Amino acid sequence: MKILLLFSWLFLIPILQILSCTKDVLVVSGQCLEDQRSLLLKLKDSLATNSTKLGHWNNSSNCCHWDEVGCDSLGRVIRLELDNLTITGQLGTSTSLFNLQYLERLNLAYDSFNSTIPTGLFELTNLIYLNLSNAGFFGQIPIDLSRMRRLVILDFSTRFPLVQTLKMEKPNLKSLVQDLTELQELHLDGVNISAQGGEWCDALSSLSNLRVLSLSSCHLSGPINSSLLKLRSLSNITLDNNKLSTTVPDFFMNFSNLTSLSLGSCDLRGEFPENILQLPKLQDLDLSQNKLITGRLPQFPLGGSLRKLALRYTSFSGSLPDSIGFLGALSSIDLSNCNFTGPIPSTMENLNRLVNLDFSFNKFNGSIPSFRKSKNLRYIDLSRNDLTGTILSTPFEGLANLSFINLGFNSLSGSIPSSLLALPSLRTLQLPNNKFKGKVDEFPNASASLLETLDLSGNQLNGSIPNFFFDLRRLRVLSLSSNSFSGSLQLEVINRLANLTILELSHYNLSIDASSSNSSQSVFPQLSVLKLASCKLKTFPNLKNQFKMIQLDLSDNQITGEIPKWIWEVSSESLSYLNLSCNLLVDLEKPYTMPTGLLVLDLHSNKLQGDFPLPPETATYVDYSSNKFNNSISSDIGHYISSTFFFSLSNNGLTGVIPASICNASYLQVLDLSNNNLSGRMPNCLFENMEFLGVLNLGRNHLSGAILDNFSGSCALETLDLSRNDLEGKIPGSLVNCTSLEVLNIGSNRIEDTFPCMLKNSSNLRVLVLRSNRFHGILNCSNYNGSWPHLQIIDIASNKFSGDLSPKCFSIWRGMMAGDESGQDHLRFDFLKFGYPYYQDTVTVTFKGLELELVKILTFFTSIDLSCNNFEGNIPETIGELKELYVLNLSNNALTGTIPKSFGNLKQLGSLDLSMNHLSGIIPAELAGLTFLSFLNLSFNQFLGKIPEGGQFPTFTETSFEQNKGLCGFPLNISCNDKNDTLVPSSETKFDWQFIFIGLGFGVGAAVIVASLIICKEGRDWTDKHLERILLLIFPRYRFSYTRYDEGKIGAVENSEDELPGYTEDSDEEDEYEVEDEAFRGKYCVFCSKLDVHREGAVHDLKCICHTSPPPIYFPSTTSSSPLLVLHHHQHF
Repeated sequence: MKILLLFSWLFLIPILQILSCTKDVLVVSGQCLEDQRSLLLKLKDSLATNSTKLGHWNNSSNCCHWDEVGCDSLGRVIRLELDNLTITGQLGTSTSLFNLQYLERLNLAYDSFNSTIPTGLFELTNLIYLNLSNAGFFGQIPIDLSRMRRLVILDFSTRFPLVQTLKMEKPNLKSLVQDLTELQELHLDGVNISAQGGEWCDALSSLSNLRVLSLSSCHLSGPINSSLLKLRSLSNITLDNNKLSTTVPDFFMNFSNLTSLSLGSCDLRGEFPENILQLPKLQDLDLSQNKLITGRLPQFPLGGSLRKLALRYTSFSGSLPDSIGFLGALSSIDLSNCNFTGPIPSTMENLNRLVNLDFSFNKFNGSIPSFRKSKNLRYIDLSRNDLTGTILSTPFEGLANLSFINLGFNSLSGSIPSSLLALPSLRTLQLPNNKFKGKVDEFPNASASLLETLDLSGNQLNGSIPNFFFDLRRLRVLSLSSNSFSGSLQLEVINRLANLTILELSHYNLSIDASSSNSSQSVFPQLSVLKLASCKLKTFPNLKNQFKMIQLDLSDNQITGEIPKWIWEVSSESLSYLNLSCNLLVDLEKPYTMPTGLLVLDLHSNKLQGDFPLPPETATYVDYSSNKFNNSISSDIGHYISSTFFFSLSNNGLTGVIPASICNASYLQVLDLSNNNLSGRMPNCLFENMEFLGVLNLGRNHLSGAILDNFSGSCALETLDLSRNDLEGKIPGSLVNCTSLEVLNIGSNRIEDTFPCMLKNSSNLRVLVLRSNRFHGILNCSNYNGSWPHLQIIDIASNKFSGDLSPKCFSIWRGMMAGDESGQDHLRFDFLKFGYPYYQDTVTVTFKGLELELVKILTFFTSIDLSCNNFEGNIPETIGELKELYVLNLSNNALTGTIPKSFGNLKQLGSLDLSMNHLSGIIPAELAGLTFLSFLNLSFNQFLGKIPEGGQFPTFTETSFEQNKGLCGFPLNISCNDKNDTLVPSSETKFDWQFIFIGLGFGVGAAVIVASLIICKEGRDWTDKHLERILLLIFPRYRFSYTRYDEGKIGAVENSEDELPGYTEDSDEEDEYEVEDEAFRGKYCVFCSKLDVHREGAVHDLKCICHTSPPPIYFPSTTSSSPLLVLHHHQHF
């Protein structure tokens, strides 16, 4: 019997030892020592706490049995758990705590001491475990910590650091911990260490027993030093939220015991060593929020240990390996916001321990694999990918624990299976912006569903809205906007959804009847969001009893009459968004009081008139545009929009001046007062004080004066539109401070200046409009080697620019050479930087001969308009480099030369206007290859030859080519059969029979006359007598002059002062005169010219053959006394 008892006790000893190591159970072999109990009771009295957990501490009980206390076998207190007691005050006054010299474990976590760490605490040198995490301590950690050399676990972490945190500066990390060689766990999260990689890594290198290192949010920097390799026992590394700005070192692969690695939000760069993912013991890996780190997932080994993988917001890419199905222990995988592509492997079906899966914001394609074996799956997000195919019930069959599904923003099609809605634990189902169509089938027992969020917006669902949606009793969010539902819906049906807080039924063919909601018996659920845009509403729904409304959108309906004053009282303290735009509202019922918390107020595109309502001071977005407000702007408007980002009063009838108080709206990013009747000068402070202003549109008013030259050095303008006013002066030089400027429109004013070369370094400029002003000078900027890499529209028409067009000027406009890479389809200003809402830029251009307002400036629309100036010279060949150019207008100038053949490279050109110039030559055949050319005007030039055939040319009318007398062919009614040989220079040698016969006839006639003079003496005498009189009568009338030379020789020349060099009195009568005047070497036609009716110039007959540099025509004298007649014709053609 004794032996049995002995063995029984021996069996219990190890069990009792195990129990003695637990936190809450400690074997006590004796009573609590009196001095120990006395110290504990004094400690209780010194602590300020609202907790009742210490209420059982008294003199009548054994202190070793208190839950917060543990003793050794001798009754000495060795464990004290005072965490989560909300203890306040200073611990330094509790000297009784410091006298518990046998303490080995002290836990003060999650209290509120709000003081520095008392130095007396470090007198407890027997401590093995010390936890002061989140206890409200701050300031420098005392050097006395270094004396606690028995510490195994030290936790000073602060997960929610306040303004004052703990820090290790003087003394630093190395001084405090280098002697704590027994440490196995070090938690300093949130402690300000402020050390570089070599420093903090070296400080830890002496802790050879360290297994857990947690230093998140410690203000550490990189790189990670190889001295950490001395910590061979490391199994858990946490360095989140430090700006390491480095790569993940390869030597991490040498930590063979590593089970957890967390490096989230560390500004990591470079490629992640994929072998780390293959470490056999690795269970948790978190690299999230490191957008600059790249990598790929490796082939995983069979039976891998990985349980958690978080790569969200990194640049990991590639496809998922099929071996991911080998990770049988995987419970959570988050690859959201990465660059993964390809299909989701079907082997995902093998992950039977999977609980959370997030693959959103990637480029996965293909169909959704089955997750039937993942019975523990609760959360799945595959939104914003390229997934296709239909949703069958198979992938989610039997997933009884699944509570969250988001498949939105894909290309999924087909119908929505009712089994998906019938999942027993489903609370959130989001399927927006897919291609689902058809009707949604009803599922049984809908009233018992746990569904709280149902989002089917942005699909092609049709038919009537299923009635069972209104049987989902727990539903809190119902979004069905932007579908093809039809029919009508009585709004009072939502009364059945008592828990509903968000209802979105906007933008489809459904007609909603709100009239019944105005009855006294209609009781809406308390909504926070109601969106009924484009629902054909004719009246306001009855929302008078709503007091939780945050967002109300009734825009784009047919609501008429006044805005009721009760709408401003709906949830007056919570309403932040109100959109009544695009209705037929005419006035505001008075009196009214704006809600004090209203942030967004949109009343644009109604028929409101009179004074516009002053917005509440809290408003950040105010749009009153496109109404009939017709009074002046209140002089204190700046007070009401002092917090506003967006303010628009455009397209009204406002009068008066722009108040100077508007400059008090210092947060304004968009100010649009365009298309009103405002007058006077712009406020002096407008450009000087508004440093956040990104868009200023004052166009189409009657503003006068000069543009102020006080743009601040911090100018943030991206769009400046002052067009169609009466502004004068020059472009201010301080505009160069606006380095972000994208759109500059000062057209249709009275600005008198040269080309704004001061903007030559504005690399963001996209649109420049200077048309209809008084600009002058050349279009060239000296000492300029840069470019406008994004310029897409330049319009300087109707000015007084002159000179040649510089080839270099066009060759630097790179935005017209290659497609836009901004990722946007049109110019816009994201004033809240969230992508929506945004301000949309507009501009007026001359397109196809008409003025066209582009209400949306597409980023691929490119235009050059230099028309109605005084440019001259040739058209530069470099324009042909602008391969993305869509509109080119050089009309109404003085350009000469030919159309460059390089225009054939302008494959995107849709409109070309070269009319009203002095261009000549043939029309290049290359233009027929411009397949997008829909408008062409070459009229009023000097083109010749045949009009090209093919391409778009058959679609143009004769007005495109009128007043070019040398052109022939379709669409002109001039045949080229008789003209081609004479209009277009030919390289072939042909006999000119017309010239030969004329010469032959002239020669025969001359021979007859000369022969008669030789034979008949009376004829010679009569000729000598009357020839001079004939010449004096005839030649001056035709702008030839007559000069008699010595000894009776005469010469008929165009200018009497011209001399005939080479003639002397002794010259032979048969010698030839050499005419050296270059003016005589022009184009010369034999019998091809006639004087016009006013005798002021010769008119060239195009049917004649012309020659260059003609010789003089000689009439040889019959006697020595007869004069030599020389006719020189130097009219240029």
